[in-house]
Amino acid sequence: MKKKMTLNRKRPTTMISMRMPIDVLEDLKDIARIKEMSGYQALIKFYVGKGLRKDLSELRREDAANKARGVLEKHNVDPKVIAEVIESVG
Repeated sequence: MKKKMTLNRKRPTTMISMRMPIDVLEDLKDIARIKEMSGYQALIKFYVGKGLRKDLSELRREDAANKARGVLEKHNVDPKVIAEVIESVG
């Protein structure tokens, strides 16, 4: 299930449509201009990509912690020690 996000510009794309409050769109346009981006759509893609990478990273970290927990439980490690290990690497 691991999918690495890349900056490959040749990835297939699709068109989407979404409703957004006008004031939010105006703010996006302003920020895109300040950041010298090509437009508000590029800024939206940037924000989505950034949030997606963050969430995927958190999910991978949780998955690794759950796998480690399972292995430690299988070897009858004290639950308090397991919790301490998971907390220290999380």
